[in-house]
Amino acid sequence: MGAGSEVLGVPMAPQDVVDDVLAAEAEGFGSAWTVHFSRGVDALSVLAVAGTRTSRIDLGVGIVPTYPRHPLALAQQAATAQAFSGGRLTLGVGVSHRPVIEDLHGLAYQQPAAHMRDYLSVLVPLLREGSVCYRGNFYEVDGGFAVPGTSPVSVLVGALSPLMVQAAGELADGVVTWLAGPRTLGEQIVPRLHHSAAGQREGRAPPRVVAALPVALSADSAASRQAADGVFARYAGFDNYRRLLDREGAESPGALAITGDEAAIDKQLARLADAGVTELWPIIFPVGDDPGRSRRETRALLRALATTP
Repeated sequence: MGAGSEVLGVPMAPQDVVDDVLAAEAEGFGSAWTVHFSRGVDALSVLAVAGTRTSRIDLGVGIVPTYPRHPLALAQQAATAQAFSGGRLTLGVGVSHRPVIEDLHGLAYQQPAAHMRDYLSVLVPLLREGSVCYRGNFYEVDGGFAVPGTSPVSVLVGALSPLMVQAAGELADGVVTWLAGPRTLGEQIVPRLHHSAAGQREGRAPPRVVAALPVALSADSAASRQAADGVFARYAGFDNYRRLLDREGAESPGALAITGDEAAIDKQLARLADAGVTELWPIIFPVGDDPGRSRRETRALLRALATTP
């Protein structure tokens, strides 16, 4: 379940995001995911607090941009949040987008796939073993840290391109995607991820595929997809998502929303599972004249699905 509303373009106070996580655990959801935006709250800090106030629910963040944070510093922060959560944290990392990295942070957005490989080569060993000795083109790190009470942190990569998916399969625990539909997932991301992971994961679990998508229960699919277009229109302006929409044959983000009545949503979720998705990260968006009721009804349906044996 999604926690917070920044992806909807509505910022929330850190405590309100924590309250969302608490509600998700009380309702029986297996996981709560929150976004990390460079212009918003620090998601790992929020999840560290949520970890101290929950006991069962898995906690995930997607995605923390790599360029602004040295992998040693991010590993230290994630390991600390992991200690607070009792081992329930998943860390999603990604290269973000050129306008965010260059215009906001003033950093060079260079060789993103090669940068990610170097980044994971430092980050993942630190989060599994607490130390690393690595010399690459972007980072040279020899050392580590000690965080009492922590445990290995699962690392996922925000991956859409072939080279990013390959890096995720070889060096991380899987991928986390936003707006990737069943065609992209089933035909490109999942097969390439498993192929890249083959021979790299002895003694480890199969790669995870976490798919974040807009979701709304609605009798009027056309109206709900139009609503999704309004809420998520800004994503069509990023090159990575524009290419994704083209691969899906979708004109706009609303075309990738999971919507319709209960039967239609069940069918769409089954298609995602067939494509290899291991976990859905639902982003519930408002539809119609009573958006609060729309969101409550969608959440109730997802809760019923999540708690059905």
